This record gives sequence, C-alpha cells and structure tokens, in this order.
Amino acid sequence: MNSLSRRKFLKISGATIATAAVLASSAKSIVNAAENVTKKNGLQIIPSYCDLCFWKCGLLAYVKDGKLWKVEGNPKDPLSNGRLCPRGTGGVGAHYDTERLKSPLIRKNLRGEEKWVEVTWNEAFDYIADKMNKMKATYGPEAMALFSHGIGGNFIKHLLRAFGSPNETAPSFAQCRGPREVGFELTFGDVVGSPERTDIENAKCIVLIGSHLGENMHNTQVQEFSHAVEKGASIIVVDPRFSVAASKAKYYLPIKPGTDMALLLAWMSVIVNEKLYDADYISKYGNGFEQFAAEVSQYTPEWAYIETGIDPELIRETAREMVRYKPATLIHPGRHATWYGDDAQRSRAIALLNALMGSWGRKGGFYVPYSYSIPKYPYPSYPELMKEPLDNPNGKYPFATGEQISTGIREATITGQPYPIKGWFIYGTNLMQALPNRDETIKALQNLDLMVVVDVIPSEIAGWADVVLPESVYLERYDDLNASPFREGFVGIRQPAVEEPNDQKPNWWMAKKLGEKLGLGAYFPWKDIEEYLDIRLKLAGHSLTEIKKEGIIKGPKKPIYYDNGVEPEFLTPSGKIEFYSTQLAKAGFDPVPRYTKHPEPPVGYFRLLYGRAPVHTFSKTQSNPILADLMSENEIWVNADLAEKYGMKTGDRIKLKNQDGVISDPIKVRATERIRQDCVYMVHGFGQKSRQLRSTYKKGASDAELVTKYNTDPLMGGTAMNVNFVTFEMEV
Repeated sequence: MNSLSRRKFLKISGATIATAAVLASSAKSIVNAAENVTKKNGLQIIPSYCDLCFWKCGLLAYVKDGKLWKVEGNPKDPLSNGRLCPRGTGGVGAHYDTERLKSPLIRKNLRGEEKWVEVTWNEAFDYIADKMNKMKATYGPEAMALFSHGIGGNFIKHLLRAFGSPNETAPSFAQCRGPREVGFELTFGDVVGSPERTDIENAKCIVLIGSHLGENMHNTQVQEFSHAVEKGASIIVVDPRFSVAASKAKYYLPIKPGTDMALLLAWMSVIVNEKLYDADYISKYGNGFEQFAAEVSQYTPEWAYIETGIDPELIRETAREMVRYKPATLIHPGRHATWYGDDAQRSRAIALLNALMGSWGRKGGFYVPYSYSIPKYPYPSYPELMKEPLDNPNGKYPFATGEQISTGIREATITGQPYPIKGWFIYGTNLMQALPNRDETIKALQNLDLMVVVDVIPSEIAGWADVVLPESVYLERYDDLNASPFREGFVGIRQPAVEEPNDQKPNWWMAKKLGEKLGLGAYFPWKDIEEYLDIRLKLAGHSLTEIKKEGIIKGPKKPIYYDNGVEPEFLTPSGKIEFYSTQLAKAGFDPVPRYTKHPEPPVGYFRLLYGRAPVHTFSKTQSNPILADLMSENEIWVNADLAEKYGMKTGDRIKLKNQDGVISDPIKVRATERIRQDCVYMVHGFGQKSRQLRSTYKKGASDAELVTKYNTDPLMGGTAMNVNFVTFEMEV
C-alpha cells in the first residue's frame, strides 16, 4: 500500500489516529520490559491468526528474547493483507493482562457472589464430570447446552455432541446477524456469510444503512472502504448519528430511528416506477417481479418523508445515484441487524434493493466466495440423538434454520419445556452483555445444576458459574484450522507464540481431558492438537510442518463473478431471485416487505442506540492494558441542543433511566451536533459488574443493562434491542 493509501486508511476512523500514537507508547513499554530480560532465543516471527473478532486475520507474532513483543498483519494473508486493526495490533495486551484468570475455580458460596476456591485441573474435571453424568442419568444428555462464540469453541462442541446433546448455540445468530442471513437466503437462496462477501473495493457506489465501517472495525472491509473512497466511490450513509463513515459520504441521510424500512421501500418505488432497474438481469434471474413491483410502487418518497424525515427529492436523488453505478452498487447488508423486530424483512428489503441493481454475483456488488476444502478428522459417529434441539419448539420461528436460537435455549431453561435444560457450558461469550434482559438470564441460570464458563478473564457471566476454567489466550495456543469462505480459498493456522504465564490451558486440552473423564476417550483419539491438525492437513495433501512456516496455504484462484465464468445458482423454490417469496406467503408472512410503524419514545425519553468502537470487541477487551489506554470507558452521545436544554455539557456525568425504571451507572456526556434529538448513542461493552476485573468495574455505563425490553422477529427468532428508551438522571 503506498503512503497516500495508508494515510487514507488511517483517516477512516478519527479514533484510529489516536490509536496509533497511544498504541506505539504502550507497545514501547512492553518492548522495554522485554529488553530487560536476558536474551534467550533472539527474535522469532511466528505466523498465526487473530482472535479479537470473528474475522480471524492472519498475523505475525514477534517474540523477542522469549517475550512477546508485537503483532502485525501477515502480508500473505488475504484477510489482513499485512495490516491489523487497532484491536489486533493491541492483542499483545491480552497476554500481559494482569487480571487474567490464572487457575481453575469452583464456586464457594451462592451463585453471583464471586467467591471461589482455587482447585487443580483434575479436581475441576472430576467435579464437572460427576455433575454431567448425574444429569445424564436423571434427565438425559440433552439437558446439557452449550453457548459458544468463536472458532475456539469447536472442540467443546465436539465434546457435547459426543456426550449426546444437540443443544448448541451462539448469540451471533439471534442477537446479531441472523435476520440478515435469513433475509438474503429468502431472496437469493444463499447467505452473506462471515466474512461478508461484499466487493467493497470494486464498488462505485456504497450505501451504508446503520453500518458503521471504521468504528465497527472489520479489517478487510475497512481497508477496502478506504480504497473505494480513494478511487472516488459515491458514498451514501443512512444513520441517525453522523458516524465516521458518514464523514466520507457524498450523501448523508439523518433518518429518524425505526423508519429504515420506509426509506428502503421508497427507494425501490422510485427505481421501479421510473424503470431504472437492471431489466436484463431481472429477466434472466428474477421471479415474481411483477407482483413485487405492484406492491412497492405505492411507497412514494412523499409518503416516506412523513415517516423518515428525509426530503422526497433527496430520496429520489439518492435512488438515482445508486442506479447510475449499477451493477457496481453495493447496498451493504450490515451485520448487527437485530433492531426493531421486523429485521429479517428489513434485511430482505436490502437484498431486494441489491437485486434491482443486479449486484448479486457481480463486480462491485457481492462476489461468489470459496472455501479451501480440508477434510474433517475421521472421528467415530456421534451417538444417536434421543431428542431434537429445543430452541425452536414446533418450528415457532419457521425460518430459523441451520442455527439455534440462544434465547430459545434460555427460555427452555426457565420453563423446563419442551424438556429440561439443567447444565450450561459457556465458551468465550459474556451472556450478561450478549443477551437482552439480564434478569431473564439470571432466572435461567438459577435453575441449573451445573454451569461451566471457559474464559480468559473473569467476565460477568463467569461470576455466576459453578466452575471457571481459565483459557490460554490466542497467542498461546493452537486452535482449529481456519478455512473461512473468501475471494480465494485458503486455510490458516493459529499456533502458540509464547507460553501461558500461569496455569491456563487451551480449549482443545480441556475438551480432551474432560472427554476422557466422561468415558468419551474414543472421540479424542489424537495424542495432542498437533497430531489432530497434521492428520487433517495430510488428508488434503499438506502437513502441519508446511503450514506452520507461513501460517497459510492458498488454493487456486477461481472466478468470483457471474460475468467472468461463475455459473449462477439460486437455492430458492423457483431457482431464481425471489422478488415475491412464495415461501413467506405459505408461512403466513408478507411475500414482499411492508412497512411497520414502530412505537415512539415516551415524552422526555429518547431511543437508546448502541454500537462498536474500533479499539474494543464487545466486552472482552476492556481489561487489555493496551486497548484500555485507548478507551477506558464509554460516553453517551446527546444532541448539543438537547444537552443545552437539560443543562448538560461534554464531560458531565449523568445516569440513564430506561422505560422500566432501570438506572445505569454514571456515564460521561458527549454533547454533539452529530446525532438527532430523538435518540442517544453509546458504545457497547462497558459498565461491567465483575468485581474481579477491578480495572473495568463500573467504568462507563452498560447498554445491555438498559436493554430490558426486546421484540422477537417472527420469521427467525432474532431479538430486536433498539426498542428501549432512556431519560436523564441529572444527579450523580
């Protein structure tokens, strides 16, 4: 990347510039500490991949004189392209975090009191195995459920299936991307995937609807976005808040929260009524277009103006701007899509708008991704399941296919229906922050006979566990192979760069040892993780020795667009793009998205919006000493005129009270003209209540604590959380 490109990449986030300076200072202190150690092995550079978000960027870990020095992007890796985001670069701090869990713990008193007895690994596994066997004898193996996040949970998923339980979930579906995947699959017969199949770098027009690129720091996308901006792409941003991405926009539409569907329908109405769509593409690949067109034609920009507050001519102008660059127009699908309760239909509207552009499978729109095929380990067959998963009884949410609903398992734990859940195994996810309505979470876990948490820090959910198992951080362990679908097929390896500082252990070791205690040793026949990885790689004609050298093996490049040789395939009932969905119609839902008016805030209240910061991942990085230097607490964004009305100024501390009377911890005010008056905004993941994390205890306020209300998407069970309202408590 040339110096101009690099400067533009850094400008994508104002916070990123501050990141570079502070990160350099923090890294310097770690380097100085390393240089004070007697030289052992000189400098080693070890390839691996990151774990600070799901993107799994390839990295190079530098170990100087036996001490972890720094990490940077692996230039051979297609996800990082030699660059890491601020979180990835700050990953060194995860290893040096002094508040890490150090040894296994068993609960001493009541759940939630955070009083523990340190035990050996053998004692911890004996305790867990005894509880799981008793549970299995009384209720059946399906009474054990797993909540997991990230590739590190693979071996524990394997353990639970070997045990006989079908109940495994991740909050990333029902609390994040699920509505998006369902909306696109209903339309195109395929999902957007992770990483997203968005061809941002080649897009000539990019539309972001509540998608905060540069703040929601998914590395490849932000790099591509910087390149697109540099090349003069037309950027349209729709957001109640003037985000960093909005500062790059040609058109900024400060939409009224909750009315995004009205704008999408009005855009489609303009494009349909003015016949601006890609007619050849739709004729070749579309189905039900006439019925779709008849439905959306009624949603005029004048109608949408009343709902959204967006001027009708601006709606028309931005619709025509998209059309001007088709098919290289990308209406970004977003990721955290659980907003108001009609989210799968809103995501379907985004998919349909892309279909009008002809962008699916086209350059500058959505490419066709590939995975590198690595055979699975030749395990024996799992035991026959005695019961079906219970997250979605009787198919209540008919399009929640393929992934389980986390809140469905929580509900079953509370009610005992359709059968009891008596044990939770939680890997790498802080359910107190990830799930809405923490009172429901606490009610569920009080019904458990066993709760095991695997984590690297004493998170809030760990405080409620019976057993806490301290995991090695990602720079200290092997994990499963990464073969994420992308522009080109590849497989990456995570391997240890340094040893654990205390008695932490990798997840694969925990799963194997606990499996042996449970009499499931046949499902863990490999001697260690290196043997497991080597066997898988050799089945594909490679070896562990080969991949360890550069950290990645790439497959042959293949065409990724319909226009250069990819055979289009739409796995829908019609075998085409479904403008009118017969699947939805048969299930009793709108075959074409319609507008639903969402409740307004009560007088004196404001809609609570939340999002990400480029230097933190959910609630998992706040104790990282490098990243905490960059952002130690969050702020509440309040419109400047509104702040003046309430007598608030930037830096003041206030509390927030939601519609159910829940009051937050104090949070700093950020008075700004960059947000509408009918909403407020805060970064997610702060205000944690774990007493063992002293550096983060009650730093800032928790949006999750204020999310006591949620709407459930009737198509797929996603929990919409932008339906909470707050007011200001001025006395702190």
